[in-house]
Amino acid sequence: MNTAKKFNLWIGIALLILCFFIIFVVYPLILILYKSVIDPESSKLTLDYFTKFFARKYYWSTLVNSFYVTVCSTIIASVIGLPMAYVLRSVKIPGSKYLNILIVISYLSPPFIGAYAWIQLLGRNGFVTQIINSIFGVKLDGIYGFAGIVLVFALQSFPLIYMYVSGALKNLDNSLNEAAESLGLTAFQRVRQIILPLVMPSLLAGSLLVFMRVFSDFGTPMLIGEGFKTFPVLIYTQFMGEVSTDDHFAASLCVIVIVITLLLFFLQRYIAGHYSYSMTALKPMEAVEAKGSKKIFAYLFVYGVTFLAMLPQLTVIFTSFLEVSGGAVYTGNFSLQNYMNTLFAKDNNSITNTYLFGICAIFIVVFMGIFISYLTVRKRSYVTEVLDTVTMFPYIIPGSVLGISFLYAFNKQPLILSGTALIIIISLAIRRMPYTIRSSTAIITQISPSIEEAAISLGATEFKSFWKVTVPMMLPGVLAGAIMSWITLISELSSSIILYTSKTSTLTVAIYTEVIRSNFGNAAAYSTVLTLTSIISLLIFFKLTHNKDISV
Repeated sequence: MNTAKKFNLWIGIALLILCFFIIFVVYPLILILYKSVIDPESSKLTLDYFTKFFARKYYWSTLVNSFYVTVCSTIIASVIGLPMAYVLRSVKIPGSKYLNILIVISYLSPPFIGAYAWIQLLGRNGFVTQIINSIFGVKLDGIYGFAGIVLVFALQSFPLIYMYVSGALKNLDNSLNEAAESLGLTAFQRVRQIILPLVMPSLLAGSLLVFMRVFSDFGTPMLIGEGFKTFPVLIYTQFMGEVSTDDHFAASLCVIVIVITLLLFFLQRYIAGHYSYSMTALKPMEAVEAKGSKKIFAYLFVYGVTFLAMLPQLTVIFTSFLEVSGGAVYTGNFSLQNYMNTLFAKDNNSITNTYLFGICAIFIVVFMGIFISYLTVRKRSYVTEVLDTVTMFPYIIPGSVLGISFLYAFNKQPLILSGTALIIIISLAIRRMPYTIRSSTAIITQISPSIEEAAISLGATEFKSFWKVTVPMMLPGVLAGAIMSWITLISELSSSIILYTSKTSTLTVAIYTEVIRSNFGNAAAYSTVLTLTSIISLLIFFKLTHNKDISV
């Protein structure tokens, strides 16, 4: 009888959480699929919207552009991230711990902030552009278009490659490298024949995640793409544009991008499952003092790349203190004008909304993340396996698609949420919950079930054992994942830009709208607040986890 009660309790909790995800993930996505194949006038099945996309070059060329941008950005990010990880692991670099923090910070900031910052530097009237034009007597057209998009994405994405490869190098047994050296292989040959094959699974996994992230981003190409349109921009304009919007056509575009991202996700899972291995670093790689030209090259490369990665953040912080005339023209004088216009402006709730929505979303993330990770590890069943799969959907699906699906699903009875703060909080929570679930799962697999069994043998119920014994032991991993979820959700733009109203605007939405309006001073002030929040949160993460770096 007691066994049945325990069984029903955990199955009941799993079913409740699964119902939550069915309502807020599965149902909206099914509705998108339905809209993409239904004629609104006759209510009959049709493939006309898909035919419309593939029949007109204006539409399908955006998909080609997206693949073109994504492939180039991923390759460049890999070319930068791989040697960065190797050099920082193998060569003693002064301040390497702080360089690692800066690299991670550059990754955690939204890509569109990088795009905005590079406009300030290399736009038609950018600081660097003006200097080059005056020195060489030329007239550069700025960073806009394909090259600019790739530059922003590559510099913003290489830290993910760096973290994956760095984690692999941490577990690499250096005796293999030393054995190759004793056999006469040069440093370059050792990297190419020994180290690169060993870290290749991590490199491929990181590259696929970069691919997925870049492919689904619309903020950067929206700001600096100009005539070069990508697929996410097409989705946004078809759904949110001022003219010629088409909900059903936008739904068909969402279905196309969902299929592509799902294929990429399963490819990533396949690579992780079939090309992964475990290494025990009996003799871990140690950083050694470099000499001569190798030392100069290593220092220039590491410091130079880190500086370029952090340049957008440094730019927005610097320009936030510059006086602005007419919103877009800097006078050259220092002033707190931009902060007065943003932090202390009347009816400006973007900053408070960001923190309030973020805190509410984090409570949902932590509460559900603990139960989901426990259920999928300790109470494995068909229900929990389905739950484990469904919770990954929001991570795979682009934020703009999730935002559009929410408006389709919750803009009418029986559940009207559009225009409310709750719809943004829920979208933020389910979008970023996988971070906490994965870190919580990693922790719980390290906790021996015998500890819970001991508590039960002393008279505690199974649920009380979980709540009083297991949860406190899980908290370090849960909090670490929660902080990473927090940093990413306060930087979320793709879904928020679809769901917000004037009363529910967030920092990222405020930055984006200020850039669109050419109020660059205000955008810089907002960006600085967001950047400093991310930095403080990351430092708290390091403090709680006692880590000197982040590796995957």
